[in-house]
Amino acid sequence: MAATYLPTLKQLQYLVALKDHGHFGRAAEACFVTQSTLSAGLRELETLIGVTLVERTRRVVRFTPLGEQIAAKARVVLREAEELGDMARAAGRPLSGEMRMSVIPTIAPFLLPRILPRLRRDYPDLKLFLREEPSGPACESLHNGRTDCVLLALPYACGEVTAMKLFDDHLFLAFPEGEMPADPAPVRPADIDETRLLLLEDGHCLKEHALAACNRAELRAEATMLGTSLHTMVQMVDNGLGVTMLPKIALDAGILDHTNVVARPLDADHPSRTLALVWRRASPRERDFRLLGEVLTAAA
Repeated sequence: MAATYLPTLKQLQYLVALKDHGHFGRAAEACFVTQSTLSAGLRELETLIGVTLVERTRRVVRFTPLGEQIAAKARVVLREAEELGDMARAAGRPLSGEMRMSVIPTIAPFLLPRILPRLRRDYPDLKLFLREEPSGPACESLHNGRTDCVLLALPYACGEVTAMKLFDDHLFLAFPEGEMPADPAPVRPADIDETRLLLLEDGHCLKEHALAACNRAELRAEATMLGTSLHTMVQMVDNGLGVTMLPKIALDAGILDHTNVVARPLDADHPSRTLALVWRRASPRERDFRLLGEVLTAAA
């Protein structure tokens, strides 16, 4: 019986890295090898399976149609291989070993400083690697195996995932001091001047949560979407450029400290977003993720 030669995981890793980065040098850096080593490994892979996967020119790296399919399959194989190690870790001590978590930008700077010290204290064997990225890229990273779990805000369509809801995060209207009556009562959506509303640019789910909470078509049509972060939005409001929506976790973290910005809760049918931890369905580390979710909730 003739011997069967199979691609190695290292070769598949090189292929996926090249697909992700579109450049031999950057792919080699991501794999911690030299460019010549990565290139040689890919040539060996092509020789092994007898097809060309990548067309190489001076300026561009172009995958063949079959190369695209094999790279997608290689990503699945690598993810399955990683889960073999996950199964072994899951059988040992809870929350130990490496874990990669993506966190959206409207959560990361406000919640992580409260939870990381507790994780370091209670689970010293956990090596938590963090990626800050918007919801769309974060969910893509999850399904492509670049990250193990995602801390985001619902509602958001993240695909076939298991979601553990952590807690509700109320939305507030932030405005320059003196712009609205001193009455501390919640603000109704009808009281918001659509021409003054500043929101995060496209790609940030908080924008959609804020618009959905207000449920006013004219807000979607007239609001200015230009902020790249909540801290930037607060600075614009502090300079009298408009009003904006902020989540309670940002207020609790002191985002309005040393400003002349005031915040009042939103009085609407759906005045909050739900923070959640999501992971791929049937992951062998579900127990770890649920334990992490409990830590996140307790710290918050």
